[in-house]
Amino acid sequence: MNARTAAKIRRKNDGRMMGMDVLILHTAGRRSGQPYETPIAWFPEEDGAARLVIASGGGSDHPNWFRNLMEHPDRAAIELPGGEPQPVTPQWLDGADREEAWQRIVAANPRFAKYQKKSDRQYPLVRLTPR
Repeated sequence: MNARTAAKIRRKNDGRMMGMDVLILHTAGRRSGQPYETPIAWFPEEDGAARLVIASGGGSDHPNWFRNLMEHPDRAAIELPGGEPQPVTPQWLDGADREEAWQRIVAANPRFAKYQKKSDRQYPLVRLTPR
């Protein structure tokens, strides 16, 4: 299933796929500048406004959406159920911030800890804060 099809399914399922809350991340291609929509599982940040996303990408490499996001952070937006795309500021978490956020994520959804154990790289966590 391609990202466009998945985004349509997510829109029809009130923001849920495979039992997880999913948003649509709007990015611009790092080389082409073309717009992309990618459905991604998200987790609430403690402040209630920001959202956390995991750049797992199947384990072996960073996903394209993550590379696009880091190349063009000023063109990032998220779309929640029933809403319009809202601009966000992405922040790549590291150190204690990442560890604290990771512990909350795996407590909410232990499957991500299993995925992480199968990978040689540490999955990047990104905080998406509304602008």
